[in-house]
Amino acid sequence: MRHRKRKLDLNRWTSWRKATLKSMLVSLFTYQSIKTTLLRAKAARILAEKLISLAKENTLMARRQADSLLGDKKLVSLLFNEIGPRFINRAGGYTRIIKLGLRRGDNAMMAILELTEIKKKEPKKSVQKKEEELKEKKKSEAAEENIVEEKKSRENIALKEKPPIVKKPTKKFFGGLRNIFKKERDSL
Repeated sequence: MRHRKRKLDLNRWTSWRKATLKSMLVSLFTYQSIKTTLLRAKAARILAEKLISLAKENTLMARRQADSLLGDKKLVSLLFNEIGPRFINRAGGYTRIIKLGLRRGDNAMMAILELTEIKKKEPKKSVQKKEEELKEKKKSEAAEENIVEEKKSRENIALKEKPPIVKKPTKKFFGGLRNIFKKERDSL
């Protein structure tokens, strides 16, 4: 019997549902946060939590299982090398769903599905490093100004040597046609 075996089918065929969930997982692990409908987020959350649990184990069998579900070697290595170690001390609850409200077009409930421990951004650079970068920029700007001045002086010399080229006015297409029709024809 199938008691309590219901899954979120997202009103799709099996292959279509699997492809949808796979693409959502790829986006989730790549960008660490995705915006989608609430039902899709709930369906993807189940698989994401299973994959992160596999990443915490970090065995060959776990990698193979994740690869069979995701189908991308680079993403599997990202999952096992970066995302899995972040959740070593956490027993569960690797993702969170934040409700956003209703979508304007079809009134579907929207949500953000994100990892609970998002990779932190790099700390700001120290004041000394900023000063060094400013000095380097000033040096490069001074060098660029010298190059521009040299080019201008070369152009001035080249202009003095050659006489200016006078361009002939181009004959307009319609002007030529008008002349054809303006000619007086031989009368019979």
